[in-house]
Amino acid sequence: MDMAVKAYIAQHRERFLDELIDLLRVPSVSADPAYKADVLKMAAMIRDSLLAAGADKAQVMETPGYPIVYGEKIIDPSLPTVLVYGHYDVQPSDPDELWESPAFEPVIKKTAVHPDGAIFARGACDDKGQMYMHVKAFEAMVASGELPCNVKFIIEGEEEVGSEHLDGFLEDHRELLAADVILVSDTGIISNETPSITTGLRGLSYLEVTVTGPNRDLHSGLYGGGVPNPINVLCEMIASLKDENQHITVKGFYDDVVELSADERDAMERAPFDQEAFKKSIGIGNVEGEEGYTVRERMSIRPTLDVNGIWGGYIGEGAKTVIPSKAHAKISMRLVPHQDSETITRLFKEYFESIAPDSVNVDVRPHHGGECAVTPIDSNAYKAASRAMEETFGKTPVPVRSGGSIPIIASFEKILGLKTVLFGFGLDSDAIHSPNEHYGLFNYFKGIETIPLFYKYFTEMEKA
Repeated sequence: MDMAVKAYIAQHRERFLDELIDLLRVPSVSADPAYKADVLKMAAMIRDSLLAAGADKAQVMETPGYPIVYGEKIIDPSLPTVLVYGHYDVQPSDPDELWESPAFEPVIKKTAVHPDGAIFARGACDDKGQMYMHVKAFEAMVASGELPCNVKFIIEGEEEVGSEHLDGFLEDHRELLAADVILVSDTGIISNETPSITTGLRGLSYLEVTVTGPNRDLHSGLYGGGVPNPINVLCEMIASLKDENQHITVKGFYDDVVELSADERDAMERAPFDQEAFKKSIGIGNVEGEEGYTVRERMSIRPTLDVNGIWGGYIGEGAKTVIPSKAHAKISMRLVPHQDSETITRLFKEYFESIAPDSVNVDVRPHHGGECAVTPIDSNAYKAASRAMEETFGKTPVPVRSGGSIPIIASFEKILGLKTVLFGFGLDSDAIHSPNEHYGLFNYFKGIETIPLFYKYFTEMEKA
């Protein structure tokens, strides 16, 4: 790393941390309208941060939903341009009673994984901490006179609710967003000892189902045994969505799934993975999943179906003996290359309705979805990212497929014609989307130190 950039980061280390903590205090929860003012406040804070960091311009740009923050610094139109994507919205904090400290009152604590300390707060890793690494790395390059190329930022406020309005924004602003590559830090590394770069993401189909039986809640003593119980029916229907080998039974679900070659599967297994430590880290007795595949394959290159929430009837304190009128569940399916999210949503709806007994009515309501994405490892952008990580970690990063979904990555390629480098620094143990989410100080500052090297090497390779 250039010594001037490195010295600037070291000199302003405490301020970089304090600024992130200020962002984490704002509950920018996009899923809950009660937090609308906080989401808008956060957009303005990101705009101000970009301007303070050295952007020539930054603005809060309206969409039909929450705004997108755009910023740029163009030093020479003939040089490469990097477009940085991130999001400023966060997941809801509930269940709040499971947090060891309030979700929006950041605290720094040492852990076994993070002996140097980690910031505990909602959004610490996903994605404020990782997004803000880019702002601070940008500031360090500008302040030290070592920014080697043009930079654009697009920071949205609806990622946690499906990025519903991002595609339209991309369509309307193709020229504004013209670039050579997109850089995203919303993924992670294998460990602080084993760096990695994500080269693939699964797609997503997310739905809500409702089973309706009687026209009102009924007394279970007077009616039990003679009428359909929607919760029982829903559970039976959900249970039938997988067979004894954990194979998804939705008709046509696997028709477009592409099997990886034996060589590709062998390469995946060379990455470090301790199954016993994995089980211990999340407190389970054993793993499970689709027969014929390893745990890592099940969590990355194979499609899945999971119930994300289920409710109905009486769940308050004490007893209320009812047969509920309705039962509900939220169901997500993670998809792999060649599976189309709209097709899978249609197939699920048709199949779920077909297996419902005549005694109930079923409603399947799609929420949001997105396509999978695979990024090449022979591009200048990937090579630059790999070289940058190798320099700061002292090890060549491992290319890995992730089981998560970032639907907009496919949109970037489809609409803007740009490939993405998934340059994340989080860990699986950081509890994103869960109580006690956190982000290691090591990871935050390692990202700030590594990102300038990506710019340096990418510009050199593109100019060669």
